[in-house]
Amino acid sequence: MAGGIGSRFWPQSRVDKPKQFLDVLNTGKTLIQSTFDRYKTIVPPENIYVVTTTEYYGLVLEQLDFLNPENLILEPERKNTAPCIGYACYKIGKSNPKANILIAPSDHIILGEKKFEAIVENSFNFVDRKAALVTIGIKPNKPATGYGYIQYVEDDGNLFKKVKTFTEKPNTDLAKTFLKSGDFLWNAGIFVWNVQTFMKSFEKNLPEMGELIQSIWEDLNTVKESISMNNVYSQFSNISIDYGLMEKADEVYVIPADFEWSDLGSWSSIYDGLEKDYLGNATTSKLVKIYDASNNLILAPKGKLVIIQGLEGMCIVDTNDALMILALDKEQDVKNFTTDLKRDKLDKFL
Repeated sequence: MAGGIGSRFWPQSRVDKPKQFLDVLNTGKTLIQSTFDRYKTIVPPENIYVVTTTEYYGLVLEQLDFLNPENLILEPERKNTAPCIGYACYKIGKSNPKANILIAPSDHIILGEKKFEAIVENSFNFVDRKAALVTIGIKPNKPATGYGYIQYVEDDGNLFKKVKTFTEKPNTDLAKTFLKSGDFLWNAGIFVWNVQTFMKSFEKNLPEMGELIQSIWEDLNTVKESISMNNVYSQFSNISIDYGLMEKADEVYVIPADFEWSDLGSWSSIYDGLEKDYLGNATTSKLVKIYDASNNLILAPKGKLVIIQGLEGMCIVDTNDALMILALDKEQDVKNFTTDLKRDKLDKFL
């Protein structure tokens, strides 16, 4: 999935080039390139599809120049993850009715690739023999409030746990309770299922959307697909796959994982993913000079000299046309900044 605009990463992430197309951790590869590399070791490259919007068609093919354009699925408009995933799964199901499918965002960081590959392989085997929807859960190491949580039913040591509840981003006290209980996992937003299991559950729990896709079934993977999908997409509900399907379905399982993972959903997650100096400062440039400052994130354009003195716990992001300075623990306010820019008709900075 590569259609989001990454508004929480403003001012680096912009509408015309959001975070999945950026090298946010200075690794030499953009997030979507790293994601493709991760999955091509698990799934044949010709079986990897990218779902995005029409405006990012060129960017995807520029950064993944080996991708078959037929494997690029274009959403007519952004409608959250349930329509995006539904469209892709029905399209794949039309060409391969027995397909086992992994759904993943294009902007995650995963370390411990071998552990991850083993979990995916086990998940494919599980959904091949059982009509279940699987989600990957990350064992929490801190009471994070930026992630959703999955509670599972304790059992006799089975690898896959029956999901009990989903909880959206909790407050700090609730997150501490979840961490202490030991039966909660972070929701990674990575799913595995057989396409037939998915379609049956999708049509049961999102019947209107399922009916709309079924109405154009014969047009999928034909020259009529684009026009037909455009006609029905505007009628889809704007809803996430978690709310629309995973929280309602019966046979939902989670596999606990202990590899290092981040959904890069905030500036603090970028801070966590970067190397730091002995005072806890993180940056991607050797031209950032720091004096009497600690626990800061400083990002600046290549070749620009930046000097920081006397700051603590700040997020400083400098681009060619915008500078943002805010406390790292107030990073959620970025949403307010972008909303205000729209209100003030400063869309050119978005």
